[in-house]
Amino acid sequence: MVAAGSGRRFGGRKQFLPLAGIPVAAWSVRAARSVADGVVLVVPECGPDDDVGSLPVAGATGADALGATCVVTGGTTRADSVRAGLAEVPAEAEVIVVHDAARPLAGPDLFAAVVTAVRRDGVDGAIPVVPVTDTLKRVEDGRVAATVDRDGLWAVQTPQAFAAAALRAAHTAGGDATDDAALLEAAGLAVATVAGDPRNLKLTRPEDLALAEALLAGVGT
Repeated sequence: MVAAGSGRRFGGRKQFLPLAGIPVAAWSVRAARSVADGVVLVVPECGPDDDVGSLPVAGATGADALGATCVVTGGTTRADSVRAGLAEVPAEAEVIVVHDAARPLAGPDLFAAVVTAVRRDGVDGAIPVVPVTDTLKRVEDGRVAATVDRDGLWAVQTPQAFAAAALRAAHTAGGDATDDAALLEAAGLAVATVAGDPRNLKLTRPEDLALAEALLAGVGT
């Protein structure tokens, strides 16, 4: 469970803000628990200006870990943070799921779908995707340079499930990417897709938190 971001675009660490009275990351941990034997929560390193009492810290347990099995400190990039979490996953794990804590509306069904795809189809990874519906433009220096053909384009979400050996091998090679599937793709490994959930938004801006609250109110908790 990757929760080590600084929340620069949001204006703060949104993954620990309350959502319907529960920390955002706790929603994600709860959903992951529906398929996982354990959850490693990867958190940012606390700085001098942080309210340490409001953030899970490495080594936290119980309620202080937001329901996770263990808490570790992440790195300077997303891939570094995933690797920090991988180091705590037991060697006997066969399937590993990576999820961004800032997607609190990913439900148990979506977690189950990606895990099932890896187990049933024998692929190296499985990711949820939704179709791109907006017209896409490539912009250079404030001007439209081209219209991008959206045929065959899909927006990618988390949770993403992987055969443990494949994920570990992809990260052993190093490198960085915006999601773990890209590292497997670079290694020539097979990544399948499952239907994503349009409600599975990523909290990026402050207004996204209000939208998540509204969606929760509409679908229940």
